[in-house]
Order: sequence, then C-alpha cells, then structure tokens
Amino acid sequence: HGIGKTVFSGDKIEEFQVEILGTLENIGPKQNLILAKLSGGPLEHTGVMQGMSGSPVYIDGKLLGAVAMAFPFSKDAIAGIRPIEEMLRVTSRGTATAQPRVAYPKTIYASLLPKPEMESVMAGGTQMIDIATPLSFGGFTEAAVAHFAPELKALGLEPRQGISLGGKVEDRLGDPSKVKPGSMISVELMTGDMSVGADGTVTYVDGNKVYAFGHHFMSVGQTGLPFTHSEVLALLPNLNSSFKISAPKELMGVISQDRNTAVAGTLGTRAATTPVDITVTRTGRTLDRYHIQMVNDRFLGPFLLQMAVFSTIDATERTVGASSVTLKGAIVLEGQREPVRLNDVYSTDTGSAAMASLSAAIPLQYLLQGGFDSLRVKSIALNIEASETKKALQIDQVLSSRHEVRPGDTVEIQTLLMGENGVELARSVRYKVPVGAIPGTLYFTVADSMQTNMLELRQTVSAAARS
Repeated sequence: HGIGKTVFSGDKIEEFQVEILGTLENIGPKQNLILAKLSGGPLEHTGVMQGMSGSPVYIDGKLLGAVAMAFPFSKDAIAGIRPIEEMLRVTSRGTATAQPRVAYPKTIYASLLPKPEMESVMAGGTQMIDIATPLSFGGFTEAAVAHFAPELKALGLEPRQGISLGGKVEDRLGDPSKVKPGSMISVELMTGDMSVGADGTVTYVDGNKVYAFGHHFMSVGQTGLPFTHSEVLALLPNLNSSFKISAPKELMGVISQDRNTAVAGTLGTRAATTPVDITVTRTGRTLDRYHIQMVNDRFLGPFLLQMAVFSTIDATERTVGASSVTLKGAIVLEGQREPVRLNDVYSTDTGSAAMASLSAAIPLQYLLQGGFDSLRVKSIALNIEASETKKALQIDQVLSSRHEVRPGDTVEIQTLLMGENGVELARSVRYKVPVGAIPGTLYFTVADSMQTNMLELRQTVSAAARS
C-alpha cells in the first residue's frame, strides 16, 4: 500500500490511496508497469482522470513512479504506474544530432502531423492505454477543432474546446517553488488570441529539473515547449474517461524532452516562441486581427499554423458555397534580409479553409525541415482576404498562332477562359524558339496553378537544398 499525490481543486496537492496489485513486465522495449488500484477523494466517482498523468506514487515515503496508464470505461480506478527509473532516462539521451534533410512531401496530406501508434497492453478483451492528455483549445472554432481532432487523437491527445481559460497565461516567470510533485502543469503550444495547452501532473523535481506525465506528450523528442503552473477549476466525471478542467497561470519553465516514458524540462527558463500576426480583410476593410505566440518547433510549428489559419477563415468567412480566399504574407527568418513571401488564391464551393491553411503551412514545413538547424523563424505575418464569389475561370480553348516554326521564330499561344455569369477572357503569351532547337514536336502545357505547382513539385522532390 502507498499514497499518490495530485490536485483535485485549485492548486492544493492532495493525497489518494494506492494498492499495488502486481507488475506487468516487458510490456514495451525495456519497459515495465506496476498495476495498482487507486482510491480516496473523488476517485471512486471519477475513476482515473485525464490530467492525472504523472501523479507521483510513494511506498514508505520512497518515490515509486507516476500514474500513467488506465483502462477506458473501467468501473474501478485501475491504473498503470510508470517506474521512476524509466522516467529519469529521458534526460540521458544527450543532445540532438543534426536531422536528415527532407524534401517536399511527395503526397500532400490533409494534415502535417505524423500518426504514431498509441502504446497499449491487451488485457481482458480491452486495452490499457496511456491516459489521454487533455488538449484545451481557446479561441478556435468548433469546426477547426473537429477537423484536426483525428490526427490529435491518434497521438494520444484528447482535444477539448471551450472549457479552458485560453489566452490568459501570464508572461512573467513564476516562483519555481510552486511546482512540486503532484502539481498541475500545462504545456502551452500556443498563447494569445488563440491558445492550445496540454494538462498533466508533475512527478519529480530535482533542483531545477522537472519530470512529468509518465508517458509521451507528442513524441517530438528534444524540443523547447513552455509550461505553466495551473489550477484545477472542476472535475468532470465521464463514462469513458473523466477529466480535470484547469486554467493555466504564470509561466514556469521549458519542457526540453518529450520521450516515450515522460516529459522533462527545466524551471526558471523561457522557451523561444514565434510571433504570428493574422489579419482578415474584405474589400480592403479589416475585419479581425489575431496576435499569437506559438512554439518554435520544426514539427509542431507548421501544424499549429495550419490550425490557426483554418480557424481564422472558418470564424470569419463561409465555408460552404462559392468563395475565394487570397492568402498573402511573409515568413521572416533570422539573419536573412529577404522574407519568404506567400501569395496564393483559392476559389471553390467548399473547403477553402482547408486549402488555404495547408498552403500557409507547407512552406513553413519545408523551411523548418529542410536540414538546416541554424535556419530559425523570427516572425510570421499573414493577410487573408475572402469574398463570397468564385474568382476562378475555366480553360475553354488553347490556340496556336502557327503550327510550324523554325529556330529563332516566335509563336503566340492564346488561351480562352470562361467563368460564371458568362465571363469570357483571353490571355496570350509569346514564345521565341531558341536558336539551335532540335527538330521535332514542340509541346506547350497550359494548366491551372494546381497542375503547374505539381509539375514543379516533381522537380523539387529529387533536389536537396544545399544552402
């Protein structure tokens, strides 16, 4: 028998009872679990809750490990405890080596996040899984959260919208002494007019080092994620998995390791974040402005930007019916004079938010994952202009001024375009055949931007950036 520590209300650390049932050995690579039954406080009513991940368990005053896994729909509070020695390994990984260079993805998916399998232990026809990490969204539309929920759930996260105090994080560093074993913390991926934060519990504090969760957060390895001290507002019992409703307070430090058995970080330090400004306009008139700070992470950054742009468009413009979205902006890089400029137009009857958000995220992904660790983003500024008409034309005919030319001759290609409401437009381009051209057929490709981009993409895939 032993005791555990966690927060059930406010920031008061309370004890609960732990009865050790046995051990589950070799459930993963060099990993073991301690099976236990929890009781006391509200646990008889709630069971093991989301937000309890990392709650320390003590036997005779000695730290055993952290509450980390549970059975969904379980009637009793049966939990898997991660041994503390496995959690302490995360800081012995050493510094990260240079990542391999990657080219543009050959297939553009609806989301930029990987989809790792959730660790599970089969038992009695059900699964013991990592306690889902509650991911709270503030300032996002319901459709935006639902659009990205499948990818987030595949990572072991449980997206929740509208039940957190989004954007209320105090920028100043708080008193490190507030963070103790059993304290509630929130890893903040985004703050400001939109916020994304993940809740968990501190397991162990060693000087200025902090160990928490007892399982991975998003498995991003070495990183730099700010975390805050949090307060519990209420407990919400649920048939599937109960959870804590919490509110982040002041900043406390940086999570520097996100590994399979724990997250670890340092108190009293600040994480490098990227300021993002998004302006929404219509016919030259500003409708909304969003000011955001998001984590400067090579994998999370593009995905967070994608979510922010999607929500911005969804909150302001219609997403079903004829619409056109123009996205312009600049990604400013540290030490570089010229920013990376974005200039895209999407015209569709549905899905404009998904297409525009992906077009903003892919260039950022290409920059951050291009194989140059010294390339860092200083700021991002985007302007989104939308209209409730389709600014799109269909290619009707393509005509050539000549059907036979010689080297040095000029040929004119004329394209006839048609649009809604009887709109007709003609565009032409003149091409001079190079001197010394080889006799044969001369091909011209006339296509829309999507097809043209795909043609250029095939050339980019096989070419690695060298500088």
